[in-house]
Amino acid sequence: MTRVALALLAFMALVGARDPILVPEVSQHEVQVRQGFIGTELLLFGAILEPDGRRAGRDYDIVVVLKGPTDPIRLREKQKILGIWINADSTAFRSAPSYFAVASSRPISEIVDERTAAIYELGLDYLQLSPIGSIDPAEQARFTRGLVEMRGREGLYREDPKGVSISEQVLYQARIALPSNVQTGRYTAETFAIARGRVIASASAEVEVHKRGFERLVADYAQNDSFLYGLVAVALSLAMGWLAHRLFAFI
Repeated sequence: MTRVALALLAFMALVGARDPILVPEVSQHEVQVRQGFIGTELLLFGAILEPDGRRAGRDYDIVVVLKGPTDPIRLREKQKILGIWINADSTAFRSAPSYFAVASSRPISEIVDERTAAIYELGLDYLQLSPIGSIDPAEQARFTRGLVEMRGREGLYREDPKGVSISEQVLYQARIALPSNVQTGRYTAETFAIARGRVIASASAEVEVHKRGFERLVADYAQNDSFLYGLVAVALSLAMGWLAHRLFAFI
């Protein structure tokens, strides 16, 4: 290796060493969903430091993206014809996050440009979905907005432009709510430190959402023995119907 190449590598190492380091943490790495679960609130916090451990000597913004498990989904658009709502156009996506929340220290438009926001999915407007098959970009954008609005009403998609507080340009924290209807699985919390429109550091942490108690037993049974689960469900429905009939017969 030539001296020029060695010098270039040394220069690149020094340049990289000037970028700060994010040290993220989450208040709960495991959320247990039991009977009567009404949701919970996650505290995402941490610090941003220079590589030598000193406080970061520059102004920066923080954006936190909490994303839940992804699943394929088919969206159908309703259309009113002769006073009746029917299914019209539809499209399918290979993967859509079951939960998506963004919190930032300022509005995203004041922190980064649209290109950077799209690359890192910094906001509901920049959620990236992979359609199955070819689709017109305008139609894809329309269905994506529909998904965001639908899950926003359910509390599963949310965005808070002032949800991150920063103390003395070192410590940050954000509180993000998980509603009672969250899907179980692995959640990823990505934190981005941004200065002058550029992502200068990023880090991630994970949260596991599990069912516990009777709910977990039912879920495991339904997944592992779906046929027997269906038979038991039908039998219970018939038994409850018969019991209700007998009770009303004596009234």
